Amino acid sequence: MQNISSAWLYPLILIAGALQAFGPPMNGALRKSLENPWLASTVSFLPIVAFLMVLFFCLPHPLPSARGLASMPWWAPLGGLMGAFAVIMGLLFVDKIGAGPFAGLTITANILMSLAVDQFGLFGIEQHSLSIWRILGGALMTAGIVLIALF
Repeated sequence: MQNISSAWLYPLILIAGALQAFGPPMNGALRKSLENPWLASTVSFLPIVAFLMVLFFCLPHPLPSARGLASMPWWAPLGGLMGAFAVIMGLLFVDKIGAGPFAGLTITANILMSLAVDQFGLFGIEQHSLSIWRILGGALMTAGIVLIALF
């Protein structure tokens, strides 16, 4: 059972997930206005970079240690690139298939891949074995997106 003190995280995570639904259509409108998808991607990321830089300059501690940097896996800094790929795909394709199918496909793919990450304990996370219930959940997500995309 989850620790009660972490219960407040769930509403914040739900809000973050809900807000993610706005990103692809907003980025699609940005691409239409700017015409160049690469410029639109850059403009989309500039406020994020600016916001994070302000936070870093306001709250610079703790700074990374040499030991922490030396032990960092080579792939650790590439997580943002994975997110950037999703942003670019939304920018290019959300207006072609609609916000519902786009979000459904990306969320379903995210869930299915997350089940594999859990199963094998990839990227240094604690391993969580597949169960019939997790497999059923993934299958229901897949069935749901098929319905959303078809209708």
